[in-house]
Amino acid sequence: MTTPRRAAVLGSPIAHSLSPVLHRAAYAALGLADWSYDRFEVDESALPAFVAALDGSWAGLSLTMPLKRAIIPLLDEISGTAASVEAVNTVVLTEDGRRVGDNTDIPGMIAALRERGVEKVESAAVLGAGATASSALAALARICAGPVTAYVRSEARAVEMRGWGERLGVDVRTASWEDAAEAFTARLVVSTTPAGSTDALAAKVPDTPGTLFDVLYDPWPTALAAAWRERGGAVLGGLDLLVHQAVLQVEQMTGRSPGPLEAMRDAGAAALASAR
Repeated sequence: MTTPRRAAVLGSPIAHSLSPVLHRAAYAALGLADWSYDRFEVDESALPAFVAALDGSWAGLSLTMPLKRAIIPLLDEISGTAASVEAVNTVVLTEDGRRVGDNTDIPGMIAALRERGVEKVESAAVLGAGATASSALAALARICAGPVTAYVRSEARAVEMRGWGERLGVDVRTASWEDAAEAFTARLVVSTTPAGSTDALAAKVPDTPGTLFDVLYDPWPTALAAAWRERGGAVLGGLDLLVHQAVLQVEQMTGRSPGPLEAMRDAGAAALASAR
């Protein structure tokens, strides 16, 4: 008999999270019958008490908004990747009781792009700002040889994105959201905006687009992603990111590698299809 182990995703709101579907599919594929993965509605004020109550049965946590920064003071250690963007989405509980934080969004994005044959680009564009955009910049720091142009809605956001560029070693140039269609000349475009934000840009996709990574997965496809695909461009979506980062979480929490990527992808796609 093996000792039952627990893991969960925390956040607020959390009811929509696909993480339980993905992680449970991984446990099934790996034969980890005694492992469980749940979701808990936890906000920033409730997080310290939740973490303090974790016992030795816990293997790890997945963190979503608004907890990716709030978790950091509660940890014993964080990885360089997580420190680079001040965001932790993964906590591993070690055998000696330490809480170690990491960020799998960044390598997950890189892995998703690599799977589609995108390993190096000369330049790129990012639509939007905020936490997801900073993770995108961290990923682009590893694969983009030239400048990254960020299209944002305010000067405050522009300053923030240039600051992240300096911190991450990326040549970030900023432009107004009103000129966002100019992003489509880049061979790689990463859209980090909320649902509906890029719908008006769909009609402006060029005849020969490059690669679009739209981090949304619901609704899917977005109007922009559908137009991009219609014009023959390569499209990655939020499910690609979610699955690849979750695979890395499973590997860290279970110690089993490689994680069952296809089983997790199939489970996620089926869950999204059944919800439509």
